[in-house]
Amino acid sequence: MKILAIEKENPGVTKELIKPLLKEEAKKVWELVQSGIIREISFTKDEHCAVIILECEDGDEAKSILNTLPLVKERLISFEITPLVPYDGFERLFI
Repeated sequence: MKILAIEKENPGVTKELIKPLLKEEAKKVWELVQSGIIREISFTKDEHCAVIILECEDGDEAKSILNTLPLVKERLISFEITPLVPYDGFERLFI
């Protein structure tokens, strides 16, 4: 199942708190990309928050995987997780 995960910075978090963990964070994200769990990752233009597409069994598995990220472990960021289903609107073209 495709899962959409959107990063949210937790209240009171500063760039100074995040910066020391960024290399470790990138390494973990790279591992998840290489394993096929993270299919896409981008940042929002204005807020520079991560937007991730994961391939998981369900939202609980996605949450468990995202909880392994260093910034999540340290409670500096969290994610809004939304399971996705295929678009079925094309059916209307053939009814």
